[in-house]
Amino acid sequence: MAANTGKGKYYEGIGRRKVSSARVRLFKGKNPNIVNNNLINEYFVVDKRMAKAQRPLVVSGLLDEYHFTAKTSGGGVTGQADAVCLGLARALVEMDETLKPALKKEGLLTRDPRMVQRKKYHHRKARKKPQFSKR
Repeated sequence: MAANTGKGKYYEGIGRRKVSSARVRLFKGKNPNIVNNNLINEYFVVDKRMAKAQRPLVVSGLLDEYHFTAKTSGGGVTGQADAVCLGLARALVEMDETLKPALKKEGLLTRDPRMVQRKKYHHRKARKKPQFSKR
């Protein structure tokens, strides 16, 4: 469902990864991509993370026609980049259902369920145990 604000019509998608979550709004037009009120290349300093966040636009071939704004919270920068990627892919599918097969083939519509294991009692970390002494 497209929403309309003072900035114009947009499509919204929510993405999550580990503890991070991102709300992505997709707009038509050639403006810079914004993440947490910063330019994307200033927020994701490493090119690999920036490329991961923009991957759905590259796969669909709409990098020059659309731009997005994203609000992310929680986790680290890598988890936030993955959350932006999923949110952007969901917003693209909401905008145009014909993009779904290409995005699904690249694995961009699948939420990554891997999380950090909790620490268990009597263990030093999630799996590391105290040293065992036989005698």
